[in-house]
Amino acid sequence: MNLSLCKLAVLQQFSTEFSAAVPMVSSHPLRLQHQSVVGKLKCSLLHRGTLPLAILILVFFCYRFMSPSSQTLEDLGAEPRMVYLQPKVLSPIRKDVLVVTPWLAPIVWEGTFNIDILNEQFRLQNTTIGLTVFAIKKYVVFLKLFLETAEQHFMVGHQVTYYVFTDRPADVPQVPLGAGRRLVVLTVHSHTRWQDVSMHRMDTISRFSEQRFLREVDYLVCADVDMKFRDHVGVEILASLFGTLHPGFFQNSREDFTYERRPQSQAYIAWGEGDFYYMGAFFGGSVAEVLRLTKACHEAMVADKANGIEAVWHDESHLNKYLLYHKPTKVLSPEYLWDQQLLGWPAVMKKLRFVAVPKNHEAIRNP
Repeated sequence: MNLSLCKLAVLQQFSTEFSAAVPMVSSHPLRLQHQSVVGKLKCSLLHRGTLPLAILILVFFCYRFMSPSSQTLEDLGAEPRMVYLQPKVLSPIRKDVLVVTPWLAPIVWEGTFNIDILNEQFRLQNTTIGLTVFAIKKYVVFLKLFLETAEQHFMVGHQVTYYVFTDRPADVPQVPLGAGRRLVVLTVHSHTRWQDVSMHRMDTISRFSEQRFLREVDYLVCADVDMKFRDHVGVEILASLFGTLHPGFFQNSREDFTYERRPQSQAYIAWGEGDFYYMGAFFGGSVAEVLRLTKACHEAMVADKANGIEAVWHDESHLNKYLLYHKPTKVLSPEYLWDQQLLGWPAVMKKLRFVAVPKNHEAIRNP
């Protein structure tokens, strides 16, 4: 029923009520007939007080629900409106930190993004995210807290697949997952040295990206398991390729960075070069870009091994070399990787989002 039909129905209802209230009078002169009709109509309306109210209600609902001008955008098949505060070009929210790199990649800090806008954009794309984590040997003890806090803070409201690489699949905990979220356990071999476990992550992520991740998710986030999510970590981090500033070096000059300085290594970065020092515990991007990164780092480590050299910080050294020459399209601030026990909580850090779990490194690394 459209508005015109609704109005017609109202008129028909009024006509019926009018006829009932005013019988035809044909045996009197016109003036007397008019007076009689008016008198009876007034009387009828007094006794039928519900008629005007019924007409008003009917007209209101017909107009509210049938008028094209009042239909919602969803009814018309259009996108919903987005209402938020207008960004001010001359009023930056953060003046205390660098928010864009020299190659125009955003640096993500609290206050630099509107998560409602971003959530809507990524939902329109039906974005799927994979989170890879390695729970090898004793590190499996960190998995429960990692997953539980991820359910509270990581990509909430989006489709997520947890890819858990482990040599102890029977020890993977059962953690309740929200709608659109699933856990996939992938069994891998362990290695004697923790350094080898760390370095083989690049090879494993590379192989599985090629074999299945390219078909299953849009983005990959690669994280260490001995961490917990403490605050929101959402789609604001997603980009073609992202790295995270190391919390111990984000205030330092490049001369202080612990890059691999030996020219014999494929991870070598010369003095005077470098943008930032990235931490290997949290990086990611599109599956295709993560595949390129992990494959390149693995091949570089294989070349180093053939030459009898091992980079000073293993896969992290190769990650930094790769990101120097393949600039990330987004950089995450240390909010996304922090150790409060070692570094406290400085004022520049408005939020601590992904933080280290206190532990005895020697005890957890040794068999």
